Amino acid sequence: MSGSSPFKMRLVHLDLKGAPPKVSYLSEVFPLFHALGANGLLLEYEDMFPYEGHLRLLRAKHAYSPPEIKEILHLATLNELEVIPLVQTFGHMEFVLKHEALAHLREVALFPNTLNPHEAESLALVGAMISQVMELHPGARWLHVGCDEVYYLGEGEASRRWLQQEHNTKARLCLSHMKAVACHVLARHPATRPLVWDDMLRAIPEDQLAASGVPQLVEPVLWDYGADLDVHGKALLMEKYRKCGFLRLWAASAFKGATGASQALTPIEHHLRNNVQWLRVAARGPADMLQGIVLTGWQRYDHFSVLCELLPVGIPSLAVCLQSLLHGGFAEDVKARVENFLGISNLETTDFTGEGAGSFPGSDILALVTHVSLHLRSSVDALLERDRYVTGWFGPYHRRRKLIHPVMVQHIQPPALSLLARWSTVVQELEAALRRVFYPDAVEEWLEENVRPSLQRLQALLQDLREAANASPSASPQAGQDP
Repeated sequence: MSGSSPFKMRLVHLDLKGAPPKVSYLSEVFPLFHALGANGLLLEYEDMFPYEGHLRLLRAKHAYSPPEIKEILHLATLNELEVIPLVQTFGHMEFVLKHEALAHLREVALFPNTLNPHEAESLALVGAMISQVMELHPGARWLHVGCDEVYYLGEGEASRRWLQQEHNTKARLCLSHMKAVACHVLARHPATRPLVWDDMLRAIPEDQLAASGVPQLVEPVLWDYGADLDVHGKALLMEKYRKCGFLRLWAASAFKGATGASQALTPIEHHLRNNVQWLRVAARGPADMLQGIVLTGWQRYDHFSVLCELLPVGIPSLAVCLQSLLHGGFAEDVKARVENFLGISNLETTDFTGEGAGSFPGSDILALVTHVSLHLRSSVDALLERDRYVTGWFGPYHRRRKLIHPVMVQHIQPPALSLLARWSTVVQELEAALRRVFYPDAVEEWLEENVRPSLQRLQALLQDLREAANASPSASPQAGQDP
């Protein structure tokens, strides 16, 4: 199955902190993941994990239940997908530290991003989270403990005092917390290897990394989602990590969620280039160090940001990336395989086309999201900002004062009503498709961000038109009074 891929493990990352799919949808896509060449999953539960006891407050409204977690793991096993759970333990702790009961454990009092590494209670907190997650993932060979983007580290009161002491640095502070978390994992789960994102390690000098003891405890995941990833620089970084004592390394590319916080459609070409660059890195890096690659599929940039591309929208990109990693590139025969897997007659990687194409799970969502993203706002803009009757006879001044020439109602109202009716039908169909895959809050959020603003502009125009038509036509624009 692995073809010519240098990556023994090929993990699909499911970022569940936004628009988490229902288990019923996962049962449909896991077989496709397997068929495309994935053999593992990185499950970033965040607030979708069914935390219990004093951690119950971390749960999202629609958090998976313990039986649902077991069902997900069962489905993964059926499809030969090894599961690696991810628990953030340092940075990106917003879903934990946003709660008033835990806010005292913030590194900086104002910001919920980063955990205060000086408090014993901090390690106890992440230890309790890890224990509950591992209890539902017995036998997991790896546990990802996050540790990326530890913003504001060193800026808290306790850290400022600590950094004033001789030989203390932010790097040492970072490494000491990573080491404490890794030791906690290994002491309780000796067969489980901790993984960490590598960005906080990159700038730390070799000798400091080597002396910290961290390389013997964790496996770094080198992440870079750029289409023009620096192959030579990554090969040098891998060599640096090897010299420091790390025995195994992982790569992380992206198949979606890395080109804009509010991105609705996935630019396949970008992600294809990113994954092909990682193939080049693998060919240049130290032999036999790469354990595998994580194809990340971010759903939010952080806990408080908007949703980026929904999982069904990103599946063609995932297919292209997985098959390219499996076969060493995206030649014509690989393209044909991808089209066959997805039921797409002619897959475009360079632009957003092919509406209505595909027969994979969620392809109806892709078709409708594409249609809405490409045409909804532009069609409403065309009417409100470029239609000669609207701009010439019913602009902001007239709308505010409810002034209109009666004949203009006949020119403006029918196309506006037709446009609203057309889009209302599309949106009803999209909402029904989304509800089959996602929980109500995710459906509501996506529609509110991507659909409702345009529909509301159209509805407001029609409301103003009705009020103007019903108002007395006696006043001219020149004689109109401010309200």
